Amino acid sequence: MLEGRGYGDYQSMGMSGGQYDILREVVDAARAARAQGATEVDTLMERQAREGCTAWYRSGGPGEGPWR
Repeated sequence: MLEGRGYGDYQSMGMSGGQYDILREVVDAARAARAQGATEVDTLMERQAREGCTAWYRSGGPGEGPWR
């Protein structure tokens, strides 16, 4: 996805809508960082994905109760 091949359908990727939104935000940020010459794009992506998922599931996300 980072190479610009598109995202595809989130359901076919086995993701929820929230997870897909996080993915798109992470990839967009990584592309912008890469365009500015950043070399640690993988580290940026990992951190943003972890933070996004933590925030999404903190209150339970789409299911019932918090994820731990």
